[in-house]
Amino acid sequence: MSNSEKTTLLAVDDDADIRTVLKANLGLHGFNVITAADLTAARNIIKSTVPALIILDLTLPDGDGLDYCEEVKAIHPQIPVIMLTARDKLQDKIIGLETGADDYVVKPFETCELLARIRARLRQTPATEPARTICAGDLLVDIGNHQVTLRGESVALTPKQFQLLTFLVENRGRLVTREEIRRTLWKDSPIYSWSRVIDVHIQHLRQKLEDDAAAPKFIVTVLGQGYRFEG
Repeated sequence: MSNSEKTTLLAVDDDADIRTVLKANLGLHGFNVITAADLTAARNIIKSTVPALIILDLTLPDGDGLDYCEEVKAIHPQIPVIMLTARDKLQDKIIGLETGADDYVVKPFETCELLARIRARLRQTPATEPARTICAGDLLVDIGNHQVTLRGESVALTPKQFQLLTFLVENRGRLVTREEIRRTLWKDSPIYSWSRVIDVHIQHLRQKLEDDAAAPKFIVTVLGQGYRFEG
């Protein structure tokens, strides 16, 4: 199979050994892996080649991977991003996911685990996004353009926040449990097995949508069960 027929991945890491391992091992499994040692190289690559998925280190010589993840998602929201990093604290993982990362793999890692995460993310990437708008009172969620407006004003959401809000609005008036949210949106991301991660996303959504985040009117907590969107 030629490289043009293979699924192209972009691996951004300043460690030459890791880049070599990723290119060789993932190549054996049918992927065409393009590597970059820093963000400057990654930006130049993505100008001409849009990868199916990006494997991204957090700490790079010319910038923070979190900032680059947000930058990529603003332009190409459909590209899954897997963070590959030595930072293993829960808060770091939450920040990465809030920024838009789709998954998080901690160094040192097993190639088989990373491969499974890559395949899971690619399976979940839609070929096309439905062009539709969901209306819930004063809130408009434009699915195709990844835009949200509240009372006519634009609301800036991260990709994860947008996914969660869309799911809640689509099920407005109905209780959705944390497990249902995890299973529907992020079942292949182990970090979401901690309900606290979903609670953090909810908290950040409330800060952006509610007049008073401490007394929410849109996203209501059903104690001991989950959440319900009222709108």
